Amino acid sequence: MSSSPPSSEPLPRAALEERLEEQLNPVLTSRRTAAGLAAALASLGGEQQGFVLHWVAVVAKCNAELAYQFAALAPQALALLGPEGTEEWLIGAMDVYDRQGLYPASATLKALPSFVERHRSREQWALFEEVAPVLELFLCGLSGRRLRVAAAEVATTDTEIVYLPPFLARFPTRAQNLQLYKATAAHLWAQTRFGTFSLPREAYPTEEQALKLLNVLEAIRLGACIARSLPGLGRLLEAFRVHEPLAPVPGLERLEAPEATVADSLALLASTIDRLNDPGWCYLGRLQPERAFAVREARLQREREALQRALARLASGQSPPGSTAARGAPPRWSVRIEDGGMKFDARVELDGKPVNVPPEVHHLIQSIVQDLGELPPEYLVPAGDAGAPRGAFWRFEAAGKAPEAAQGEKVYLYDEWDFRRRHYRRQWCTLRELDVHPATPGFAQATLEKYRYQVAQLRRAFEALRQEQRRLRKEPFGDDVDIDALVESLIDLRQGMELPARLFVEHRRTDRHLAALFVVDMSGSTKGWINDAEREALVMLCQALEALGDRYAIYGFSGITRKRCEFHRVKRFDEPYGEAVESRIGGIVPLDYTRMGPALRHAARLLEAVEARTKLLITLSDGRPDDYGDEYRGEYGIEDTRQALLEAKRLGIHPYCITIDREARAYLPRMYGEVSYTVVDDPGKLPFKVADIYRRLTF
Repeated sequence: MSSSPPSSEPLPRAALEERLEEQLNPVLTSRRTAAGLAAALASLGGEQQGFVLHWVAVVAKCNAELAYQFAALAPQALALLGPEGTEEWLIGAMDVYDRQGLYPASATLKALPSFVERHRSREQWALFEEVAPVLELFLCGLSGRRLRVAAAEVATTDTEIVYLPPFLARFPTRAQNLQLYKATAAHLWAQTRFGTFSLPREAYPTEEQALKLLNVLEAIRLGACIARSLPGLGRLLEAFRVHEPLAPVPGLERLEAPEATVADSLALLASTIDRLNDPGWCYLGRLQPERAFAVREARLQREREALQRALARLASGQSPPGSTAARGAPPRWSVRIEDGGMKFDARVELDGKPVNVPPEVHHLIQSIVQDLGELPPEYLVPAGDAGAPRGAFWRFEAAGKAPEAAQGEKVYLYDEWDFRRRHYRRQWCTLRELDVHPATPGFAQATLEKYRYQVAQLRRAFEALRQEQRRLRKEPFGDDVDIDALVESLIDLRQGMELPARLFVEHRRTDRHLAALFVVDMSGSTKGWINDAEREALVMLCQALEALGDRYAIYGFSGITRKRCEFHRVKRFDEPYGEAVESRIGGIVPLDYTRMGPALRHAARLLEAVEARTKLLITLSDGRPDDYGDEYRGEYGIEDTRQALLEAKRLGIHPYCITIDREARAYLPRMYGEVSYTVVDDPGKLPFKVADIYRRLTF
């Protein structure tokens, strides 16, 4: 739908000229006047005129020269494309302007004839933006590490992201092109699931032609892996190979055996490279081992440390009676892996006895095995410090090169939603992640002393919630005999079956499996007692959450302009609460402005990397989105923040806002919805309210 304002009567030429002069005055000269543009627009109908004037005003806010060029070409574009096609052509040029500047954007506008030619064949196209949500769900339903999808010129994978073309138009119907998207995504998923990158880096060729042929051989092996577990998907891949057969080469049948690995593909490549041909199968994309290895190495280091910390916590807090860990000796862990084709089954034992581990530990084990084909013994040595902060949750993933960062900073690029375009400004905001400069721990201690009675009440209340128990049946060891399981086992025993080991009932503390990330407004408007109230609220909240045992993280945000958005680390998810965190809470100070969109998008990415059934993103703020010197204040900022929250919801994250802005009811329902925010009228009550609101949200 076009976003032009409704109009039934066309404007006269004089009125058009006046409107254009108002918008385009910076680029009008004695030779370039609004009169010629007005004359061309005067022949259009009222709705078309309104459409053009609306977009001239939108584009002029970015660049008046680009707006002038659009106005000059708009009548021709409307005649050839209609309003929807014209809007798409213009937004494409504005995207180019955001990324590359004026001259490439002007060239995009002037390439109107080639755009018209492509647009007229669009009915057969499949567009990435339309299929991306479905493909992410499709990949999520497959086994192995969860993958995301992103648009890129070449289809490939780095083992965490599946990159797919912006559109596919290879076949004459849209349905066929949609199937091609599915086949390409499945093939790239299979590379990550069935070990295409599981060997050392030096085992792979570097020449482009050799990589193409290895990709073909892997397509045969991976296609067989898929066909054994998902026959329908296997037939889909085979259908795309029928019309472009591979020349017969001895040994190809070995790749279809269940025990075949990428080593077999490499061996066959070495022995038959002079006889192999590249059939050009359309779903293969490009094999890029260097890109995959860079991501894999960082992930393996991160996951090894995370697994070791998790094992240390389990050994110290959940050791079975009589185990070596319970006696103070080093724990002996073992993991048995069974690969069921589409699913890894991991059986974890401590000193030879089965241990129930949280789902995130299972995910870590599966991901490591997926990369290495095994779980090396050194990965099972628990870390000495179970909670020390190690590495980052999320790597830089923008298509462009990250701006230079100072020491200790991590730099990210994020899109921003322009509600007037109804489109994103690509890689528009630069966000830097850095630590809060710590202050003395005295603030936390003073807060605990000031509110000692309230803190004691909070801890007792949350500890009582923590003690809730649930009854687990059919466990390998526990507090009592499971009578039902015993009866079933006796029946099996009489029928000649083996007596199972899971005959006990275990009473275990309720597993909430929840992760909460708190984002604190550090803008200049929080200066004074508002800042004190925020810090006191965080100290009391941490006391309550430590009693409860939930996983949580705390970050602050501020910045000035889109090029300097800052995300300040106070407490990471994998970091224990202690003096370091207390000193960072004390170091939270008012800084600059409140550009909320990039901060919320980054927070959502951090939460997405955490394995939890329930994920909360809670914002503590004193006002509406705002920034210095641009259009972010007002409706633009509210709409970008709302879009960032919608993106978070699509990731399964539940956003909530706690604010002390008494005018918040005028804009928060638009951003968060009618029931996902709380207005605290008195900032002095904030320390008491935050923990209470969290309790109500999570129980």
